[in-house]
Amino acid sequence: MLDLIFLQAATAADGQAQGNQWSFWIMMILIFVVFYFFMIRPQTKRQKELQKQRESMKKGDKVVTAGGIYGEIKEVQDAAFIITIAKDVTIKVSKESVFADASDIPAEEKK
Repeated sequence: MLDLIFLQAATAADGQAQGNQWSFWIMMILIFVVFYFFMIRPQTKRQKELQKQRESMKKGDKVVTAGGIYGEIKEVQDAAFIITIAKDVTIKVSKESVFADASDIPAEEKK
């Protein structure tokens, strides 16, 4: 009789452990899904928009560098821009560190 009680307790413990294991995996998947939709997906969307914006930049566009230097694009190269920051002062800057000048964008597009 005592063996039967221990057998039932062991079987119940195995079922409960298996249920805990499933709930753990379900929670991990839910955390990953939330993390993806609230962090990863919006960031990749912003990166694609920024890349498209950089590809559309042309001579004469006003820009600001990642270091905070304002200027105007003088020449577009494969991986860099030549930017005029003052009269007769030009610098060569990597395309990845250049952003459109926000003061140059109309109010409707700033959304």
